[in-house]
Amino acid sequence: MLIYYAIPFFLVTVALEALGTTIARRRGVALLGYETKDTFASLTMGVGNVILAAIAKGAWILVWTVLWEHRLFELPENAWWVWALLFVAEDFCYYWFHRVSHESRFFWAAHVNHHSSTHYNLSTALRQSWTTPFVGGVFWLPLPLLGFPPAMILVQQAISLLYQYWIHLEWAGRLGPVEWIFNTPSHHRVHHGRNARYLDRNHGGILIVWDRLFGTFEEEREKVDFGLTKNLETYNPLLIAFHEWIAIGRALWGARTMRERLGVVFGPPGWKADGTGETSSVLRARALEAERSTAE
Repeated sequence: MLIYYAIPFFLVTVALEALGTTIARRRGVALLGYETKDTFASLTMGVGNVILAAIAKGAWILVWTVLWEHRLFELPENAWWVWALLFVAEDFCYYWFHRVSHESRFFWAAHVNHHSSTHYNLSTALRQSWTTPFVGGVFWLPLPLLGFPPAMILVQQAISLLYQYWIHLEWAGRLGPVEWIFNTPSHHRVHHGRNARYLDRNHGGILIVWDRLFGTFEEEREKVDFGLTKNLETYNPLLIAFHEWIAIGRALWGARTMRERLGVVFGPPGWKADGTGETSSVLRARALEAERSTAE
């Protein structure tokens, strides 16, 4: 896979950025930069993801191959226009995977670790999930059924992940007209913000057009406060990887009805059966209403 070949590049660029941001901070530039324990946790998560993803991909390839053998359309392999179609189709699948990973607690439990750092740098990009590789592949099932060969899907997924590495930059400025179409550091900083107005915004992979089309786009305006609405107080990779799965288990233990059990697992993060849960939509609406009241 392309990701494996890129690992030396990841490590070199993380080291260079760490050095550069350290120098910049000493000169008074307002950057969060790097913190040793945080960076180590991110890199450990990345190593675990690489190992576990290799196992999970094997299983998903088998599923994709079965679907491809029953494909609806015959598409020539490696034709330029098929790659162009796949670029758009895969990014569309990624958008919905990423959006649902924020809106359903089951998938959020797998994805949350990527948002658990209170720093924002290239090492944060490597803070990848240990469980998403096993549950996330379902969102790409339409692609082989439409006729895209599994090998091409894997390559396009890797291209998407490689693209998303560089957008984890705290210090990069705005990029003008490029930001109308493509995901950029500014757009993705918003996505990693715990500011109420930024919650569950900008889910795109390479393209930002899906967020603009489906109403989940938010421009970077106020300073981004990175992390979770309730930040973790640990750098332990095991707790980072599994804390939300543990929380779901505890909530299920106390659930009394099937509705409550389903809500605990598949409802939005923060959901409560009595309606008092502070989901991201509730927090966002409350913050925007407060802004309107202040403006009046």
